[in-house]
Amino acid sequence: MRTRMPTQRPEPRGGKANTEVLDEIAQRQEKLRRVGRSLLGVEGTDEQAPPLRQGARASGVGWYPLIALGILVVVDEFQGYGFAVLGPEISRALGISKATLGALLALKLLAITLATLPIAAYVQRRPRRALVAITMGFGWALATLFTGFVVSLWGLLVVMVADGLASGSVRAVHQPLLVDSYPPSFRVRALSFHRGANRTAQLIAPLLVGLVTAVLGFTWRGVFLAMGVFCLAAALFSVRLRDPGFGSWDVARVRQVVRRDVGAADAGIVQEEVLLGFFENMRRLLIIPTVRRVLTAYAVLGMWFVPLETFMFFFLNDRWNMGPGARALFFAGMSPAALGALWWYGRRGERLFRTNPRLLVELSSRGAIVMVVSLLVAVASPVFVGMLLFFAVSFASASVLFPSLSMLLLSVVPPTVRVHASALSGIALAAVGGMGGLLLLGGIDRRFGVAIAVASLSIPGAAAALILRGARETVNEDLDRLIDHVVEEEEIRTMKERGISLPMLACRHLDFSYGRLQVLFDVDFTVEEGQMVALLGTNGAGKSTLLRAISGLGLPSRGSVHFHGADITYLDAERRVGLGITQIPGGRAVFGSLSVVENLRVFGFGLGKDSQAIEHGIEATFEAFPGLAARRNQASSTLSGGEQQMLGLGKALILHPRLLLIDELSLGLAPKIVGQLLEVLRRINATGTAIVLVEQSVNIALAIAQHAYFMEKGEIRFQGAAAELIERRDLLRSVFLEGATKGLG
Repeated sequence: MRTRMPTQRPEPRGGKANTEVLDEIAQRQEKLRRVGRSLLGVEGTDEQAPPLRQGARASGVGWYPLIALGILVVVDEFQGYGFAVLGPEISRALGISKATLGALLALKLLAITLATLPIAAYVQRRPRRALVAITMGFGWALATLFTGFVVSLWGLLVVMVADGLASGSVRAVHQPLLVDSYPPSFRVRALSFHRGANRTAQLIAPLLVGLVTAVLGFTWRGVFLAMGVFCLAAALFSVRLRDPGFGSWDVARVRQVVRRDVGAADAGIVQEEVLLGFFENMRRLLIIPTVRRVLTAYAVLGMWFVPLETFMFFFLNDRWNMGPGARALFFAGMSPAALGALWWYGRRGERLFRTNPRLLVELSSRGAIVMVVSLLVAVASPVFVGMLLFFAVSFASASVLFPSLSMLLLSVVPPTVRVHASALSGIALAAVGGMGGLLLLGGIDRRFGVAIAVASLSIPGAAAALILRGARETVNEDLDRLIDHVVEEEEIRTMKERGISLPMLACRHLDFSYGRLQVLFDVDFTVEEGQMVALLGTNGAGKSTLLRAISGLGLPSRGSVHFHGADITYLDAERRVGLGITQIPGGRAVFGSLSVVENLRVFGFGLGKDSQAIEHGIEATFEAFPGLAARRNQASSTLSGGEQQMLGLGKALILHPRLLLIDELSLGLAPKIVGQLLEVLRRINATGTAIVLVEQSVNIALAIAQHAYFMEKGEIRFQGAAAELIERRDLLRSVFLEGATKGLG
């Protein structure tokens, strides 16, 4: 781990500096982090998990949400498992091949994928997850009923897609709704119960198929009609579901603790927030290391589960000559083993998560290994009993993976984006992994037979075990980052309520990486209202990367960026322009193929339809730089380097930003041109615009700036008033090495 170099900071000359206000947050974060981990269910004091009933009662809503969502999961699986068990019969009745059935299942998975994202977008601002769950329950009930009436491939296609669209709600909202309905001390068991409902469906659906086909003599159409009736009853039972709100049991409690710690009132909290859009939330999720690993594990497991559900019935039919009733009973026999494993795991997994979430990851990885080995033995077994036993072990081991992955995924993300994370997990499992697995297995089946196709599933299973082991190194850090984010946000909120002045821009503990190459390390950087700040350092120090993080051209892997107290860490770059943040990149500030005036009109794009403001800005640019006015229709690529920098500064004269970021203003320019540019910068700054100037020339930067930061190897080494630091040659030499300060003598 990289050791952070100490930062030298001159003492403020009077009063408390605004940057020290933010330092008070860091001093309390370690204490509050431990409290926050406890409230998130980690490092609890109870060694024994409370009984299931006590855990359910602790929420104040009892068993109903768990049972209602569990029943919806059960009936949601009816259509899918009925389709899988009765696949050979449907194939013969409608004249559809195995490959076509696989394609229909792939289209259903695609429908699930298409449904999860709009659902996540619909509920991201307001907690309406219960409403979605109820409505979609009625949707798949109708799809199951109408499956019994199809007479052609096209009719089957319609009901499969409709069922998939409705089933998207299970992937998107069920688990986030459960996590927010119950306290952290009960969540592993609640998620295990929910997964157990899925396994119960795998028990009930095959038994129902076996009962109505083998005993009652129903055709496959009658099976779907019977299951559709059960689906309607379950949807009616769920109508009393209510959404408890985002993070009511964890993050909201952490906020309350923070507010008590700083002595803030609990009522009447009003905070100006910059709300993230749908794709901004998605980007935010995908920079969390544990989320990336868990989603990858879901995708790989999808290559295991979805093809297995389709091809195993053909394996049983071809290898063991089992009819629909026998296949249904076989599949039902897998469920008791899975339910027993989930019952055991619910309590043990909860203790492991409380002690250390890393232990839960290790348990999941071992479970994936057992799943793979058992499958290989089951396929190779020449004895029916041995095949049955090892398939049961494989299914039991696989069942505990899902509550583990869900707990890890939903614990490290903010509550408002849990539904997005759940939707992404459904996409990874069903669309990415499932469709990929079906395509892969279809080719293996045609070439080597169904037994080899099923055995080949050991490859993605083993890959999932390796991927999960990688999450051991990230899960605890990601939990701490979530808590630190909540603590920082709430303390900033209370400071604003007290009227404490905060910096215009505050970057705290920023890490930034390009792939595996980390460039910024724990960077703290602040800019006051109307301040002129110089950002100094050698090539490769990370100056331009820091500007990218501030302007939104890149997202940090850790830390936060606040603008006037509002969190903009994950905000898109174009939205930051609307807030008043503008960047002029060094050497790339103009569009070479456009004329001077066309460039200026492009700069004014952020002003929308305010053509008058754009024209005033263009005239202000020509007034500041008369040489550009004479070349207004000339291609900007024909301008000199200095003239291109002048044209780039026109962006500030048009947009009138609150914060202007300039990268390498003087690079390669004559001193006379630099003097003109600096004069314009002073005029822009005099209007109230704060400026961050990245420069390699120490003389130029410190002559115009009021405050200076020095960077070396991605870290802030020194900061202070420019007037004081320009006399500190020892500090400058320590940053720029011996050759970089010769121009000062």
